[in-house]
Formats: sequence, C-alpha cells, structure tokens
Amino acid sequence: MDQNFVDYDNIEIITTFAPDTDFEGDLVYSSPLKIQGKFKGKIETKSFLWIDSDALVEADIIAGSVKISGTLKGNIDASQKVELLSTAKLFGNIKTSKLKMADGVLFEGNCEMTSQDEKQKAS
Repeated sequence: MDQNFVDYDNIEIITTFAPDTDFEGDLVYSSPLKIQGKFKGKIETKSFLWIDSDALVEADIIAGSVKISGTLKGNIDASQKVELLSTAKLFGNIKTSKLKMADGVLFEGNCEMTSQDEKQKAS
C-alpha cells in the first residue's frame, strides 16, 4: 500500500464547525475537519474535509480527501479521493484520482480523473 495513503473512512474527526457556525475567509489546516454550518472562502489542506448534510460551503477546495453530504458551490482538487453521499449537492468541478458517487447526488460540473502518480509529482 502507498505509504502516503490515509484511510479516511476510519479517521477520527479532530475539529468540527458546528451547525451555527458562519465563517468567511481562507482556511488552511492539517487535522481532519467536519463542517456542519456555513463557510465561504477558500479551503486548503493535505488532510480530510467532510461537508456534512446541513452544511452550505461556497469555496474552492484543495485537499487530500473530501466527503460531501451537504452543499458545495465551488471546485475540488483532491489528491486522494472525493466521495459524494446521496444527499450531496455539488455545483463545481472535481479533479481527483478516485471518485465515489452515490445514487441521488446532484452534480453540476465536470470531473477530471487523474492518476496518483500525477498527484505525487505535483506535490
């Protein structure tokens, strides 16, 4: 297994923006994050981002892995994977090496699939 691979399905969420959170700006972080409220700006991390079912995020995202069950208006560039759960609404483009999309997802945008080798060279 790739030594840079992180199993985000079994990772502990370190930080949560609660449902009553309304944040605007540039966010750079290194520990797993879950957004349940509103966020507008730019997000950059090599870690994991989870946009929860009631969340509304307007941002371009550069991340290791992204899981969405809420709404995202913006583009995603994920070095490892993107997962869209059945309640996800994504209005933007995806660039990733792995994509998992459930039935019922609303996705308006384009998807560019890349290889892990390309992502590692770019890092």
